[in-house]
This record gives sequence, structure tokens and C-alpha cells, in this order.
Amino acid sequence: MLEEKKYFYLLIVIPIVVLVFVLMQLWKRSAQRKFANKQLLERLSPEKSTFKPILKLTIWCLAIGSLVVALVNPKIGTKLETVKREGVDIVFAVDVSKSMLAEDISPSRLDKAKRIVSEIINNLGSDRIGIIAYAGRAVPQLPITTDFSAAKMFLSNLDTNMLSSQGTAIDDAIRLAKTYYDDVEQTNRVLVIISDGEDHTGGAGQLAEEATKEGIKTYTIGVGTAKGGRIPLKRRGIVESYKRDLQGEVVITRLNEKTLKEIASEGEGEYIDGTITEAAVAFVTDKLSTMNKTEFEAKKFSEFQDQFQWFLALGIFLLLLDVFLLERKTAWLQKLNLFNEKGS
Repeated sequence: MLEEKKYFYLLIVIPIVVLVFVLMQLWKRSAQRKFANKQLLERLSPEKSTFKPILKLTIWCLAIGSLVVALVNPKIGTKLETVKREGVDIVFAVDVSKSMLAEDISPSRLDKAKRIVSEIINNLGSDRIGIIAYAGRAVPQLPITTDFSAAKMFLSNLDTNMLSSQGTAIDDAIRLAKTYYDDVEQTNRVLVIISDGEDHTGGAGQLAEEATKEGIKTYTIGVGTAKGGRIPLKRRGIVESYKRDLQGEVVITRLNEKTLKEIASEGEGEYIDGTITEAAVAFVTDKLSTMNKTEFEAKKFSEFQDQFQWFLALGIFLLLLDVFLLERKTAWLQKLNLFNEKGS
């Protein structure tokens, strides 16, 4: 486990140090040639080593690398233990159809959906979560887990190109979500559908009603506007055109609150307007906090121990070694002539 990954950017110092070293060597060589020829320089500096500067550079790079790793602070989990936790099982079904690219909600409907889910995860306690992506069909992304970091990683990777079958099959998402709740003793099961409400299959309301018999409450979060927006077709982040229908007209996609409200009603949940992220997150968080928590077992690494001290000690040792390492030839190395340092 790495505690502070952000400090890895400091490793850029190493190539900078190497570049400065190379430039300095070239400058020294140019200046020395202007002063005297090679034979005279060797007579004036018979003990000068050509290997030691490279060795000192290597030590400096290793020292910097060690100190950066110390800042990152790697940790080792010494034991995997089973712990008792109480919470709710929550499955997020995120719409990744092309209509979610519409920018009637900034920066886009999909980005808004991902941000809402991410903020809800930040507010969770001991709950378990799963993630489903759906368009023309639904596909599992993350099974029920307590690993919120993994959930955020999978969430960030959601995009509209991950499914070749386009459309919006909310019913398939509900059908798949029902298979996620593997704990028969878990009575509080929540399904959160984040979508613009376009449903090309129908039957989602009926499936949501059936899910309530298995203890699943379905909440829906609408992202988009009634006015709607165009679906941009981008290449390398630049809009090239907008999606058109068979008649060549630009497609305008609009938020379908009616469908989402019907699904939430049949699923004994509620519809939430996702226009304001903070309001949507607060609403879902409050609902989850009022639900009874069910106890379950979870595996986790405990007794994480800091390992930065080893890398800090190595870095300091290398810097001290550099202080006592002179650039002239070492007598015993000169006798061995490992680096061909004897003068001609």
C-alpha cells in the first residue's frame, strides 16, 4: 500500500540531475581543451578519476529515489483478518449510453453521474457497494465489496464506448442488480439507477416492483434537462459533429423524468433530481442513514506498518557516502585498474 502516491512526481528531479551533470561535463571538457591539450591535463591532474563522477551521480540518483519513496511511505499489511461490520448493500447502475454524452448538464451527463456516485461513496460508512454499467445491455463492473478505492477506480473508467450495443435497457440493469445481493440475511438492499431516463425496452417498472419482493428498494437519479441537448461526437476531445437520425436531423436528447419516477415508485424508492450534485448526494446519504444496518463479515488487512524509515535511512546513507567520496582515484582501485584509469 502506498500512502502518498502524489510525491512520485518528484522523481522528475532525477532526469534533471542527469541532464545537468552531462551539460557540466561537456562544459568542463570544452573549457579544459581551451586551456591545454589532453596530455598536459593528464600531467597536471594525474589523480583525476573519470569513473568517480559517474559513481557520484549514480549515488545521487539513488539517494533522491530513496527519499521520494520515503515520502510516498509504502506500508505493509501484516495480517488479513475477518471483521464484523454493519451496513447496507448498495448497487449503482450507471447509464453509459451515447445520450449521456449530452452537455445540457456541465460538463456532461455521464461526468455528472460519476461525480454523484463518487460523492455518495465518500459519505458511506461500513456499507458494501457494487457497480453496473448499462446501455443496450447491462454488464457487471464491480461485485458487492467494501473496497471503496476499487469502486472509485472502476467508476472513473466508465465511458460510452465500453458497450457496443447502444440503447438504454434499464430493465436489464435491474435484472442484473438482483444477482448482486449474495447475502440472504441482508434485508436492506438498495439499487440506485443514474440515468437520463431514456428507456428503449420498457418493463423496468415491473421489474423494479418484483425486486421489492427481494427487499430491494430502487432509487433513481435523473441527469439532464427537459430542454435537452445535442449528443457531441468527439475525436481526441474535440467535437467533430453531432449525432443525427436517419433523416439527417440533429438528435436532441431530453431528460425523461416520467420513466424514472415510475421506476422509483414501483421500486418503493424515490426519484432524485441530479442537477445539483450536493443536494442529490445529501438526499441519498440521509436515506441510507435511516435504514437498519445488517451485520456482515468482511476481510481486511490490519496492522499496516510504515516502511518509510528504511528508505529515508538509505537516502541519508547515500548522501553521506557521497560527501566522503572524492573525485580523485582510489589507491586500491588504481592498482586493480578495473576502470582503465592508469595514465598512458
